Amino acid sequence: MALIVEFTVPVSKFALFNTLTAVPDTTLELGRVINTISEDITVYVWARAPDFDALEAAFDEDPSVTSFTVSSETADERSYRMTWKEPIDLLVHIMTHQQGTIIHAANRTNTWALRVSFPERDALAQAQELKDLAQQNEFSLAIRRIYPTDEYRSAQPKLTNSQQESLVRASEAGYFKVPKEVTLVELAEEQGVSHQAMSERIRRGVHHLIEQTLITGGSTDHDEE
Repeated sequence: MALIVEFTVPVSKFALFNTLTAVPDTTLELGRVINTISEDITVYVWARAPDFDALEAAFDEDPSVTSFTVSSETADERSYRMTWKEPIDLLVHIMTHQQGTIIHAANRTNTWALRVSFPERDALAQAQELKDLAQQNEFSLAIRRIYPTDEYRSAQPKLTNSQQESLVRASEAGYFKVPKEVTLVELAEEQGVSHQAMSERIRRGVHHLIEQTLITGGSTDHDEE
């Protein structure tokens, strides 16, 4: 059974440090991080920022960012598909050496909080290896929790009726195609909700699907709105 380790590291020891320094009031949330056969790492980022022009200008100047595109947006939130360039030492160590998968990360005032799924190994050994890496590179790493993926799966919200309906309609209408064949506003008007509500449904729905199918293999539930 795979194990999940939750821990925090200084913001300077992860990606987007320059961005967060340039636009300090920004809140970033990462979904699953994908390590492809190329040297770039693909990640989906949800951002809240006081000035998105300033945020995207900071992305352009950030040495950890190769490229980014806007996936969806509301008045106070945008989602991005982004590629990061190596080396990001901690990230490469987790994904390559330890064969871990980053399933969630979010920045706090001075730290990144990460949730990582590891293959079936001794959890204490994995955690100790991360702490040793931090000590060797002279930064702090605080382990918060270690637990099996079954516990994580049982605690996750399931895909709701409204999320499923919105995702299906978005797919049918060509929202996920490149270029998009329908806008978020058009989808929202069709379903009689605000564009912010539609964005939240799609974002949360995609996140739940990733967690349920790619990470834990869970199933959907249709009781919630």
